[in-house]
Amino acid sequence: MTTALHQMSLVAADDNIKKIHEPWAGHDTQALVVTVIGIAIIVALIIKLKMHGFLALTIGCLFVGIGSGISLEKVALSFETGVGAVLGNVGVLIVLGAMLGKLLADSGGADEIVDKILTGGSGALPWRMALIAFIIGIPMFFEIGLVLLIPVIMLAIKRSKKPAMMLAIPALAGLSVLHGFIPPHPGPLAAIANLHGDVGTTLAIGLLIAIPTVIVAGPLFAILAARMVPIGAAGAGGNLVGDTGVDTTQDSVEAAPATGSADATRRPTFGWTIATILFPVVLMLIRAAAEVWMSESAWIYPFLQFIGEPVVALLLAVLMAMVTFGTSVGFSLETLTEKMSDSLKPIVSATFIVGAGGGFKQVLLDGGTGIAIGKIAVAASLSALVLGWMVAVLIRVATGSATVATVTASGIVAPLAVGLSSTHISLVVLAVGAGSLFFSHVNDAGFWLVKEYFGLTIVQTLKTWSVMETIISVVGLALTSLLWVII
Repeated sequence: MTTALHQMSLVAADDNIKKIHEPWAGHDTQALVVTVIGIAIIVALIIKLKMHGFLALTIGCLFVGIGSGISLEKVALSFETGVGAVLGNVGVLIVLGAMLGKLLADSGGADEIVDKILTGGSGALPWRMALIAFIIGIPMFFEIGLVLLIPVIMLAIKRSKKPAMMLAIPALAGLSVLHGFIPPHPGPLAAIANLHGDVGTTLAIGLLIAIPTVIVAGPLFAILAARMVPIGAAGAGGNLVGDTGVDTTQDSVEAAPATGSADATRRPTFGWTIATILFPVVLMLIRAAAEVWMSESAWIYPFLQFIGEPVVALLLAVLMAMVTFGTSVGFSLETLTEKMSDSLKPIVSATFIVGAGGGFKQVLLDGGTGIAIGKIAVAASLSALVLGWMVAVLIRVATGSATVATVTASGIVAPLAVGLSSTHISLVVLAVGAGSLFFSHVNDAGFWLVKEYFGLTIVQTLKTWSVMETIISVVGLALTSLLWVII
């Protein structure tokens, strides 16, 4: 049954569509100018004053709200409404995803995946490194996955005697693509919330796009990257031991950094590890498939909708992980509780940036910026997909934050997504995610992580990591545009 809240959303959406086709007005110019200044303020606060993204977005939101004509008594309410709406949809998913990732790492499940995939000859190592990163990247944030994989990459380089970039780039590409395209990562979830998309549909299309994108930006680009930056094991590693506490001079996978906790008495099996990681993905894909191919009157339809709901799917995965990555490997219930509490500390910052981005989106809508941009897009015949990618690219290059770029760009193009099918909304989400990865450089923390971990110079990092990120962004746009025309 349609709720009153949903009916109100539909009325507002219809109203926005009508406004987008109205003649240009003076307030439209005012809203755009104020928004540009507001974004410039956010960029300046982040880059010049090194202010936290949450504070910068909040200040920018209030400025845009006041400048665009929202009454003073309603500016804060508009921001709070946006924050609550996004965190209500996204916050729980981020928390559950972080818990799953923590248990995967501390149980030694990630090590089990690595051991299996590194077994065999070295000829296909770049492809296997991409596969490792792709699997581990589903539940883990980029930074956590990178710290986890660095020792594995170094060990593979030492064993195979291959150029460092030949193995590093595929792993980095796998992690980055998952971070930008696939729920339950914060950026895609925020964009889905802003655009009122469906997580299952976005996940299905995202995986379809992610695979060829990883192939192009990973193993294939690695061939060129290894030629441009021809360093081997001796030239990589930078501050690796100092930064991670890992000794990469060992000759066996077992001697490589055990990401598992000392409390674990054994590792989970490879089969159970893969099953646990993919369990929520499968549930969400089943839900999306049921919506397409099953009648709503089928007796099992409500059940599939329930278990495939992202919150339920991830909750079930965490409960499953408490056994497969918890009690079955020797963790006590008290230890499990402690580990899941610890998993929340690293995600607080990203979660509140996402929330502030939702507040910014709401202020842009309430202040009329979304309508003004919609009018420009209609006049220029720009689709929500292309405009979303372009805006995300500009904000990414300016701020260095993929999350800020995603939440801001998706909020700006939200009025253009009204009336689109679920599939096309998912394509807009993915295009925005692709734009948010464009050309990582010196204002991005990921740039410095890669530089220091692999002992690269700034120029070498630009030639490898930055170019790889740009390839991901452009290929992502190309594939989403292709599907936009086909579907």
